[in-house]
Amino acid sequence: MEYMFEAGFLGTRAPFFMDTVTIIVALLPLLITLAVMLAKKGHYKAHKLAQLTLFIVSVIVVGYFEYGVRLGGGFETFVQDSSLNHSFIFYFLIFHILIALITLYSWIKTIVIVLRNPNTILENSTKHKALAKRTILWINATAITGIGVYLLLFVF
Repeated sequence: MEYMFEAGFLGTRAPFFMDTVTIIVALLPLLITLAVMLAKKGHYKAHKLAQLTLFIVSVIVVGYFEYGVRLGGGFETFVQDSSLNHSFIFYFLIFHILIALITLYSWIKTIVIVLRNPNTILENSTKHKALAKRTILWINATAITGIGVYLLLFVF
């Protein structure tokens, strides 16, 4: 797993695994939007498959990220080369983690409701759409703050 800590490909101080995770996180809102477009076009099975795949891949990516952070020495190691205030970055990271946890809860809730009641989704699409819109907002917030953490740690 030494490749994880080789120089990244975005031209910053970040290791390879951080660049990889950041690109995936940055693309997630776009991929979610494409999955929603499937539903809007009536491709409900493809929409369901896309959403479940994106969720599973996202969980795997977070696991890869956590593994890399732990193996790489944790927050203290990555914050050392930043020119910004350590406390500011730490509190911004906590803010990002809170948003990410809310996102996870919201996304799981939406998936569980759909999987428990697959036949009622079309009949009750107003509830599903409301849950999905909320989840998409949280996914976008997670992506934005995740990119922010990357910038604070590896650019500034």
